[in-house]
Amino acid sequence: MKPREMVEEWIRRFNRRDAVAVAELYREDALHLPAKQRSVEGRSAIQKMFEEDFAVAGMTCVPEVIYEIDDSAVLEWRDPSGRRGCGVFAVRDSRISFAYWDERASARMQDLPIQ
Repeated sequence: MKPREMVEEWIRRFNRRDAVAVAELYREDALHLPAKQRSVEGRSAIQKMFEEDFAVAGMTCVPEVIYEIDDSAVLEWRDPSGRRGCGVFAVRDSRISFAYWDERASARMQDLPIQ
């Protein structure tokens, strides 16, 4: 799966709030790096992070633009209220190997505490 296709599938699964399905897109050794927060390493830890996030916040990702560059994709998104953010995904062996998420914008979007 190409990076753009991977991000499109990630969005579908994310918007279903299915942490297991989202985590399946990541490599076993993937790294998720939220801005200004602890990094999350490994598929199972990433799944747990999404389970916790989905349990406390209503989250919807509306893609604005997806850029594909070599083995990476950049997602500019908004939520239904118009708040915006950005995510960067690196894909290796048809799985997400690295993800950077603008967690500050995401946290603000959900009125969650920002660490």
